[in-house]
This record gives sequence, structure tokens and C-alpha cells, in this order.
Amino acid sequence: MLTLEFLIAALTLPSALPPIHEEEMERGVPITDVVIDSRQAGPGALFVALPGEKADGHQYVTQALEKGAAAAIIDQDIAVSYPILDLTAMGTQYTVPLQTPICLKVDNALLALQEAARQWHRQWASQSNRRTIGITGSVGKSTTKEAVADVLAQHYATLKNEGSYNNEIGLPITALKLRPDHERAVLEMGFYVPGEIDLLTGITPPQVGVVTLIAPVHLERAKSVETIIRGKAELLQALPADGTAILNLDDENTMKMAALTQAKVLTYGLTPQADVWADQIEGLGLEGMRCVLHHDRKSHPAHLKLLGRHSVYTALAAAATGLVEEMSWAEIIDGLESTAGKLRLVALPGLRGSTILDDTYNASPPSMLAALDLLADLPNARRIAVLGDMLELGTHEDEGHRQVGRRTAAVADVLVTVGERGKIIAHEAQHSGMSPSRAHIASTAQEAIEFLQSIIQKSDAVLVKGSRAVHMEQIVTALHEVESSGGNNDQNSCA
Repeated sequence: MLTLEFLIAALTLPSALPPIHEEEMERGVPITDVVIDSRQAGPGALFVALPGEKADGHQYVTQALEKGAAAAIIDQDIAVSYPILDLTAMGTQYTVPLQTPICLKVDNALLALQEAARQWHRQWASQSNRRTIGITGSVGKSTTKEAVADVLAQHYATLKNEGSYNNEIGLPITALKLRPDHERAVLEMGFYVPGEIDLLTGITPPQVGVVTLIAPVHLERAKSVETIIRGKAELLQALPADGTAILNLDDENTMKMAALTQAKVLTYGLTPQADVWADQIEGLGLEGMRCVLHHDRKSHPAHLKLLGRHSVYTALAAAATGLVEEMSWAEIIDGLESTAGKLRLVALPGLRGSTILDDTYNASPPSMLAALDLLADLPNARRIAVLGDMLELGTHEDEGHRQVGRRTAAVADVLVTVGERGKIIAHEAQHSGMSPSRAHIASTAQEAIEFLQSIIQKSDAVLVKGSRAVHMEQIVTALHEVESSGGNNDQNSCA
């Protein structure tokens, strides 16, 4: 288990720590959790004081320690009634046993968090039976992370990053939660700017890298698809020569990365040219899908509870990872089936006996089209698509929204759009044959809620999807008929 003594050594020694015997670690002060929100601090936790969108974490150090945290990492002089150990001078001496709660003063709290995680992952990975799988992509990386972790958990004790902990803060926090009994770490790695994934792989070097799909998402920031390809390819460039890159053969942009890695390349897709492939795909709406998975001239029928035909790619990536990790097909199928219910698109009971398809985490053209494909697999329902703005598409903004509008016209019986960019979806849907009477344009989520409450009928299927900036989650909350029981520092995800 991670200890306070290990943290101090990791942050004061000038070079990498040598492996420490686990029995030696047991004699230290255990760190039970790592948090950046003082409200989440509990007995034995490490609180890292970072600047947040609303407040500086240093304002909450006392609160975290009063809630039972064993220590806080700080990089400012603060007034607290707890001892402060200044680690900014190399070779800091301290009394054993340490008095806790305690504050550890460093030059930069974020860099200290990352260095501690780097050293702890190196300590964990020093055993040959422990391996790290990195996952990235423009679309589907979180669902793929869930599926890969569920597959590997059938055979190995597996740690994954929770929620959106895929960036320079969240990934180190996850790495510090590794225990000696963990055998695999499944880590989603996000991309904001070139060099970020290189930073993440430097903290947790992977042996396997999975890339889902490269799409023109967040182009306002990345400026070009080529920049996205280079940024995501940093995962594959970090792989060792005896590692494995698992790539989507059906995505041209992803396959451009194959030449950028020294690792073995294993492909997945929907044709026999892929190493792991699927056919006979049958969408079953909310019941999942049927398909046949193939590898090495052997076939494996599967009835998976993953929602939407597009989820076959999630299943293939997870299956390929299981094969690389020397798992049996029986274990792989069991893992894929256990993934149901953990993905971001979920079905909820809605107003007047309707079904709400909640896919409000975020939105891009590929994920919008995939969600509409699921809606199309519900033939016995009136299909209502509630679609909001897609942000950060850069020069692809207009065409991306038009592409969604064209598909919506072919799939939906009723369209409701939210936001200025949503108007492009509505106009293109009408241009593609949808009657104006079936397309309603709302400026805000509240306006969409009022309209939907007036038209929803029994057995309607209502897909709700859009970027978080237009508050699509408010629509789900308003339409979800099941009653729900009545800090600081946000953790943001990367693309």
C-alpha cells in the first residue's frame, strides 16, 4: 500500500527510487486515497491542494485534514494548526514515526502529484506480472476503457481510471491507487495539446496501446486532424518494441499511426483483413446486439448487451486486448457481457411510459451518428431526437452539424434541437426531407423541456445528446419519471 514515507522519499530523492520490498512498505503510515476535493477526504487520505475553477485548494486544507486526511500536499505558505514538513530542500529529515495529520510543502503541487505517481507506478510495475494498457481516441475511449477493464477483470485483478480521470491530474491520482494485488492497469489517456499523452505515458508507461477512432473533434483547439493524429500517436510511440498497438483498421486516420510505433500492430474491424473482426451484426435496440467475432480462423458467436451497432468496435477492441493478455474466448465473452450498464449511453424510464436514452456526457459528429443508429434500431417506438450544439469543431462545425441533420431526417420521427448550432441540424434535416412540423428549434434546454413535456407519449424513445455547454442533462432530469432521493477543484476530462 502507498505510504506517507514513500511519498516523502519520492519527492525528495534526486533519482528514481529503487524497488522497495512490500513488507517494508507495511511499516509506514498508509495512504488510503488520493483526492483533490476536500469533501471527498476521509481517514488516511492524501489531499492535494490544486487551483480550481472556483477556488484554490489551499483554502480547504484544514477542512480536508479535519475530515481525517493523513496529509496534504501544498505549494504555498498557509496558516494551519498542523505541522508542515518543507520538502523543497533536498534531503529533508523527519522524525519517525511521522506525526499526522501533516502538510508536505513542495515547489509545485501538480508536479509533485505527477512525480509521486511516476515513482509509485514504477514501483508497482517492477514485478513482471504487472502490465499497463493505455487507451485513447477521439470517440469511444471511455466506453472502450470500461469494456477492456471488464474483460481483463475476468482473469486479472484490474484497476481503471474512474469517470473522466484521464488527464494530467486524474491519471496520476489513479496511478497512486495501484495496490500490490493489482495485475493490470487500464488507463484512458486524453488529449488537449501535443505533448500531453507523452506526459501521461511518462508517468505510467504502457505495454499495450489501444486507439479507437480519430475524428475532427475539438478542432478549435487542435487546429487540424493531423495534429490530433500526432497527439494521439504519442501513446503508440511510448510502447516498447515487445509491446502491442491495437488499431481500428476501418479508420484511415488511426491506421496512419501504424508506422509511428516500434510495437507489434494488431488490428480490429468489420472485414476479414483485420486480425480480430466481426460480422453478422444485428442491432437489438435496448437488448444490445448479436454478432460473430473472428480471430485466427475461429468464430465466436456473441449476444452482447452493449447498446448500438457501433458498439461492436468497443467489443472488438476489448477482445483484442484480452487476446494480447493471453485470455480465453470464454473469459473475453463473459467480460464483454458484464460491460452492460456501465457505458455512458443509458436507457431510463421517462415521462408517461416513454424511454429516455441519456447520452448527454458530450457530443461529436461520430458519436451523434452512432447514437442515432441506436435510435434507428427501435422500430416499435416513435423516435424523438433531442440534439444540442456540438462544440470545438473548428472548420468542421458547419458540415459536422449538417451531417447529423441528414442522418436525423432518415431516423427520427420528431427532432428537437437546442442552441444556435442545433439550428443547423434542424435546417439540414428539413432540407433532407423532414417535415418542418416535425422539427422544433429551441434556444435553451428549458424551452426544449417545455415542448417535450407537451408531446411525449407512451412508448416514445427519446434520445438526448449534445455538448455539456447547452445543459442537455437538464432535459434528462426533467423527463426522467423515477423520483430521486432528495468543495472545490473540478476534474475535467480530455478529448
